[in-house]
Amino acid sequence: MFETLSDRLGAIFSRLSGRGRLSEGDVNEVMREVRIALLEADVSLAAAKAFVNRVKERAVGADVLSSLSPAQTIVKIVHAELIELLGPPADSPEARLHFSDSSPSVIMLVGLQGSGKTTQAGKLALRLKEQGRRSLLVAADVYRPAAIDQLQTIGKQIDMPVYEKGASDPVGIARDGVAEARRLGLSTVILDTAGRLQIDENLMDELTRIKDAVKPAEILLVADAMTGQEATNVAKGFHDRLHITGVILTKLDGDARGGAALSIYSVTGAPIKFAGVGEKLSALEPFYPDRLASRILGMGDVLTLIERTQSVYSEEQAKAIEQKFLKQQFTLDDFLDQMRQIRRMGSMGEILKMIPGLSRALPKDFEIPERDLKKIEAIICSMTSRERRDPAVLNGSRRKRIAAGSGTQVADVNRLVKRFEESRKMMKHMGLGSKRGPRLPMGMFK
Repeated sequence: MFETLSDRLGAIFSRLSGRGRLSEGDVNEVMREVRIALLEADVSLAAAKAFVNRVKERAVGADVLSSLSPAQTIVKIVHAELIELLGPPADSPEARLHFSDSSPSVIMLVGLQGSGKTTQAGKLALRLKEQGRRSLLVAADVYRPAAIDQLQTIGKQIDMPVYEKGASDPVGIARDGVAEARRLGLSTVILDTAGRLQIDENLMDELTRIKDAVKPAEILLVADAMTGQEATNVAKGFHDRLHITGVILTKLDGDARGGAALSIYSVTGAPIKFAGVGEKLSALEPFYPDRLASRILGMGDVLTLIERTQSVYSEEQAKAIEQKFLKQQFTLDDFLDQMRQIRRMGSMGEILKMIPGLSRALPKDFEIPERDLKKIEAIICSMTSRERRDPAVLNGSRRKRIAAGSGTQVADVNRLVKRFEESRKMMKHMGLGSKRGPRLPMGMFK
């Protein structure tokens, strides 16, 4: 997501960097191009106009015209305004989840049909569970076939209770679900409501009655980032009727143009509190406007990379691997383990583009094909324990056997072994620190 916008802004600022000084006309020209780039990224017209006007006002009044590095100054202003456009910081009171003074706290999920509310209910319950809060999932979607079954399946996966009463009155289900959570001593209720259009008066009235019945602490709109500008119309429609308190933006790891994320807060004033970044139930992250702004401008996202690394790799594991590197005891078994751990963090292309500098250096469509990773895994798994510990024993006949066992060519085995040995030597000389987490020898894939 945002690749088109990122490329367009990068090209604009690259042209600026070659100019010694800027005139007011230059600033106007740049802002006109930025506005076009935002509109092409599906940012709403109102949000794009307001953004460009704020940047232009700050640029003209911030000594940009006399600056020795005008491009850097404008990028800094654009970065700050992008953060402002995306909403408040994730750790601010406005962006945090709010809970009632008395249990249970009710979190009501609303949105269009197909936006992913049921899945997000499970993701949110799992996230709260990790924070020590047990939730009751309430199946208030009585219109979509199999919605109740889906929620029950998710509840079993995350070991959370699910309350359902079949296809009865959703208002009564919501009210009885809260009573059940109170009886069970659970701290949170997550209501999975049915999807509906914001212009459907009858169904929107039903949501209003549910809201009045259970007095939710949070009303979160689940919005699909792939819907583009329409997401802002949806958000405004729901906000006008329900006064939503926040947004969960799904499919932020997709290939949409990203305008929804850049428009929703400016249209509704409701912060994006969480971002869905994958299909797994653990793939729900707090929404960080500053990190996303940095990624849009090609500055990388080191903090998210560190957090994802820490989620799959402990400090003790990192230290143990560091010692193996320094003593040249790093084996193909260790490499296979690291590769599997890193694949849990997301696609390799996405991870590498979080590193400052690489987002601009790598090709737009850069990705390490999954088939290449599977080929490497197959080759290593076709080796004996001794061969993985000491690749020096791999003579011609052994390599033929490994190639046959992994469904690859001898040349693939030779390439992997050669790159592994080169990378092991390089890692020893680099002496990488343990705080950087897992390290894949990237030459392995070339």
